[in-house]
Amino acid sequence: MSASIQLDAYLGLLAVNGTLVNVGVGAPAEPLSVNVFSLIGGRRSFAGSTIGGIALTQEMLDFCAEHHIGAEVEVISADRINEAYERVLAPDVRYRFVIDTARLA
Repeated sequence: MSASIQLDAYLGLLAVNGTLVNVGVGAPAEPLSVNVFSLIGGRRSFAGSTIGGIALTQEMLDFCAEHHIGAEVEVISADRINEAYERVLAPDVRYRFVIDTARLA
């Protein structure tokens, strides 16, 4: 389950001829809405793929490292998985959950 996003706000961050790509199976269940002028005003594109592949994933990680882009996560212990799931349904999640598996027996 994914959170609702304001696609136009993200498209506005792109450079001229930039492309915003939704990668993965975590796409929102509801249709996305976009103002067409968010696309044509700066010759921007919106694309999607179910998977980027290992090479593209590495390219993305390298890009993020070069530009000091990191993810904001909330680390939870495995015994809080049910609580995390309820928060996803609520929706009461600001960051991606990361499950700490170091303490699993």
